[in-house]
Amino acid sequence: MSTMAWCATVDNCIPWSDAILRSSIANTERVGNAFSDDLANTAFIPGLGQIKIEELTLSANTPLVDVKSSNTRRRDLPALTGLRFVAALLVFFTHVSKPQNPGNPNLAAPFRDDGLVKVLGDNGFRLGIVAVSCFFLLSGFVITWSAKPGDRLTSFWRRRVVKVFPSHVVTWALCMLLFAGVFTTNHGILNLFFIDTWFTDPSFWGGANGPAWSLNGEMLFYAVFPFMLIPIKRIPENKLWLWAGILAAMLVAATVISRSVLPDTPPWQNVSIPQFWFVYFFPPMRLFEFAIGMIVARIVLSGRWPRIPLSLVGVVAVGGLVLTLVVPYPYNIALVTLVPIALTIGSLASANLSGNRTFLGTRPMVWLGKVSFGFFMAQAVVVFAIRPAVFGDAEYGTVGGILLILALFVMNLACGWLLYKFVELPAMKHWSRPRKRVLDSAPRADEPDKVPAL
Repeated sequence: MSTMAWCATVDNCIPWSDAILRSSIANTERVGNAFSDDLANTAFIPGLGQIKIEELTLSANTPLVDVKSSNTRRRDLPALTGLRFVAALLVFFTHVSKPQNPGNPNLAAPFRDDGLVKVLGDNGFRLGIVAVSCFFLLSGFVITWSAKPGDRLTSFWRRRVVKVFPSHVVTWALCMLLFAGVFTTNHGILNLFFIDTWFTDPSFWGGANGPAWSLNGEMLFYAVFPFMLIPIKRIPENKLWLWAGILAAMLVAATVISRSVLPDTPPWQNVSIPQFWFVYFFPPMRLFEFAIGMIVARIVLSGRWPRIPLSLVGVVAVGGLVLTLVVPYPYNIALVTLVPIALTIGSLASANLSGNRTFLGTRPMVWLGKVSFGFFMAQAVVVFAIRPAVFGDAEYGTVGGILLILALFVMNLACGWLLYKFVELPAMKHWSRPRKRVLDSAPRADEPDKVPAL
């Protein structure tokens, strides 16, 4: 139960004395700053040093970042906006090259050559895995980067929900209406409320709008981010790289242990379905990537990110992609691309801060990045509903299949823009701020983040 809900019901549940209640209210009011440098009333936590007691008690009005912070306005990072579209494009290619959904695993593919479809489907799925990992690391980085002085917990959670949920509801409803309602009525409810991947049953995963399964992890990230930020903010700058390595080692250990602890049946590829679910779909397992993204943001903010040529970063990133094609499951899900993705995100951000131009930071790529969430959310409608309605079940040769994929890409991009223009932006404009602004001594930060994040 949240702090607010607990406080709202305490008078009805427990016969507290007036003195204790007044003391509780006073303690809550003293949590005026979650990151004060005042070391009075502190506790020592190994590895993190002294942490103020009030920092461990968050109320709805607790600032995420010190109101007195000098980082009142952080620079935009257009290259990371463009990177979001690259990740969304990889996911789209995964679903369009070999379309599958729980109701019909034998949908028509763009190409009539079964061998080509298998190669594209298998390799496309692995590239989609890389894209999801990129989303999770990027979310940790961007949300940490865009945390504003004086931003309150309720304001942060409001913006995150408002940014995601309206587009999700629209695309979920379209999927249920156009194709998914006939086979996933109950499972679709799990998909709507971001809980479908908390279960091991494969028929639950993405029950309505398949790509939306990743929002299960994102919503968990948003829920725990304020609590994760407290210890991560306290890591000394000279130990940030150490803690990034510790988190990576913990991810390795959890992945390896899953092979020996979880059931090895029913089989899938070289793992079992429960083992694959735990590493890929289970939201808490993806917290490692999110946390590493947060630490990468802190390293860049501290000025400790090394100067690495972007050409070398590109080589490492391509090498990570190649490794996912040869390394078996579940080790190719996050482990082999963890360093390449983190290196890409940190280096692109550092390049933007240094004023270096990048292809991903150009105006076309930034525009594509802005509509990338809508592009991502609309693809199931395009692939599973619009494609059969417009093109039927026809499959083509190499040239025809490529043209079909390009046509579906244009349709998907148009749908993504419509969602961005008429759902995402209006929702952020009207609902990201509380209707009644309460004046206080702290600056408010209820405006939408300039750097888009899931």
